[in-house]
Amino acid sequence: MNILDKIVKDKRKEVSLKKRLIPISQLDSSVLFDKEITSLAKVLRHSPTGIIAEHKRRSPSKAVINQGLNVQDVAQGYQNAGVCGMSVLTDGKYFGGSLDDLLLARASVNMPLLRKEFIIDEYQMLEAKAHGADVILLIAAILTKTEIKTFSEFAKSLDLDVLLEIHNEKELHKSIMPSLDMLGVNNRNLKTFEVSLETSKSLSRLIPDDFVKVSESGISSIEAIKDLKSYGYKGFLIGENFMKTNNPGASASQFIKDLKS
Repeated sequence: MNILDKIVKDKRKEVSLKKRLIPISQLDSSVLFDKEITSLAKVLRHSPTGIIAEHKRRSPSKAVINQGLNVQDVAQGYQNAGVCGMSVLTDGKYFGGSLDDLLLARASVNMPLLRKEFIIDEYQMLEAKAHGADVILLIAAILTKTEIKTFSEFAKSLDLDVLLEIHNEKELHKSIMPSLDMLGVNNRNLKTFEVSLETSKSLSRLIPDDFVKVSESGISSIEAIKDLKSYGYKGFLIGENFMKTNNPGASASQFIKDLKS
């Protein structure tokens, strides 16, 4: 069983337990549930930089990245740096995140927030909305075509933006549908954890222009972004590069300054 299969197996147990503990009616009545959504896709379409900065404490591939930072400080630092949006990892077991991180980020900033999670149930989208997310992530590798359609349409009914993540051509072909806003190419092979920007480049020509193209993982240089922009990418998800520093906000700020110069 590879790491992705393990994560999904554990996620199914976790969601099943949460559904018994916290009824949907409780999520629906959250103060944040009726908050107006800020579309990340729209921001990316008009941004000169396209940076989506991530809050990530650890990962299965890197173990600890940064456990010592306060999520509010990271969020404010990113917003001050001028990023387009922030991705907040909410998986606890493998990434050290939680829905509280999303809530704290939402209380600190007004930019678009992406709930980065392994979504296998509509309940998780209601959670995302109740905790202040503007965008949800769907991962093609763990969902059927029918699930992608059902989940993305449900997200749109909640007025959430949808970022669909793919790793290869097969996943792309089962994923193209009008209920998606952004198509993200993950340059990391989730089975081997190897990273190659060639994945984004080779898949770019197959992604219709109706979708905002986002490149994810392994982006650590200005050159990489300039290169990927020439392939039509508008969004660039960067996590470890900023989070491994003592001040992710300052790191993002310098990166964006260099990118604009």
